[in-house]
Amino acid sequence: MEAPLAISCFGLTKSRIPLSSVEVAIIRRFAEHRCRCPRYSPKQLRDPVYINRASRFIRFLEDRRDIPVGDDIKDISPYLSLYADRLAALGYRSSTQRLHLSAAEHFAAWIRVSRLQWRDVDGAVIERFVQHDCHCALWRKSAKLAESGSEKRRRGAHRFLVFLKEQDVIPTAETVTAPVEDSRVGTFRAWLKRHCGATGETIDRYLHEVSRWLPVLGTDPATYDAAAIRNVVLRQAPSRSRASVRMTATVLRSYLRALAARNECRPELCHAVPSVPQRRLASLPRYANAATIEQIIASCDTTTPAGLRDRAIILLLARLGLRAGDIRRLRLTDIDWTNALLTVHGKGRQSVSLPLPQDAGDAMLAYIERGRPVVAEERVFLRVPAPFTPLASSSEIAGIVSRVLARGGIEGVPTGAHMFRHSLATAMLRTGASLESVGTVQRHRSPGTTAIYAKVDVAMLMKVAQPWPGDVLC
Repeated sequence: MEAPLAISCFGLTKSRIPLSSVEVAIIRRFAEHRCRCPRYSPKQLRDPVYINRASRFIRFLEDRRDIPVGDDIKDISPYLSLYADRLAALGYRSSTQRLHLSAAEHFAAWIRVSRLQWRDVDGAVIERFVQHDCHCALWRKSAKLAESGSEKRRRGAHRFLVFLKEQDVIPTAETVTAPVEDSRVGTFRAWLKRHCGATGETIDRYLHEVSRWLPVLGTDPATYDAAAIRNVVLRQAPSRSRASVRMTATVLRSYLRALAARNECRPELCHAVPSVPQRRLASLPRYANAATIEQIIASCDTTTPAGLRDRAIILLLARLGLRAGDIRRLRLTDIDWTNALLTVHGKGRQSVSLPLPQDAGDAMLAYIERGRPVVAEERVFLRVPAPFTPLASSSEIAGIVSRVLARGGIEGVPTGAHMFRHSLATAMLRTGASLESVGTVQRHRSPGTTAIYAKVDVAMLMKVAQPWPGDVLC
């Protein structure tokens, strides 16, 4: 009772502050005042536990309505228990449930202390919460919340806010105002999806590139000229790599074609985009030998759900040469168990049925039966932690490959999921397969794409190699 008595002494007797006006600013004044209060010591004010108890006493008075707060602030607390039930229903581990619930409790306490209305919460308010100097009235052994980091605070606040919207506690239309997309960007998005058959990842990458230089071109495509088009490619930061500059030229050319198809700009402007030199077949494919591939497969731990999933993914990469995006998009309905076929949805909206090897099929079946969570989700491969969502991007599969290599202690191997695709093509050529066969398995559109593997066909190169001219000078 020391803290309540001290607040009563300070707020009502000495400073003559009405009880209805007590809030967080008063608590801070109380913590910083030069204490000469009878029966109390200035040392107590330096104890964070003591100040925290004073703050909790204020919350008690608010709950009793001795200190008025808005009803919108007061009625939010029952939803914390509902939020806890939702976290448990989603399958989060108990430690993760406590972490998310603590973040929501902290956010709710800060909203209350700040005297904000929930209907006014937006991105700016969340950023204020992320950066605030915490004096929230929550009980912890150390009298303060653990330093969770700004990103964890931000994610926790967003997650709880989404839950409150689902419960119709916060009017969605008033809380979040969706940004208005530029009409040119929306048109380009539709063109990429409808006419080019681009995947979602490609569309996002192209739109991100467009957003960098679209303001430079102006708002009216009819006024674009060749000089402005060239400057987009040529006037870039020196830090950008050759590949990044090539991406700019590719996306700009595609964007101008989309505008020309709608008669919004002159079609000849596509030829004003400078070409960026690309030395085709200048590099060697990065691959691993067959023994190393088998070692990587054997290093997967099949006693855990993550290990079962990782082994199935590695086998699909190694046996079929699938791209990471192909695996990420696989659905349960794409597996034909009766005929041992796998339908792969590749680039350019191309779908093809591939024979499912025995070991890869067994690995997928083991994952689905013993490792995959029982959830209403069509995607085959899911994240291991709750709430068991699908893999968000191809980079997550690259991360799985990296972790498998690290856990197996396998060094000196090229990283990335595409390494298995190169390894399969290289092994096929070295066992006598033709470039046409390799291109068919790899689903290459052009024979020129497969030609890069000719460099690793040592037997063929030995047949066409010319004898060294000996002492003849160059």
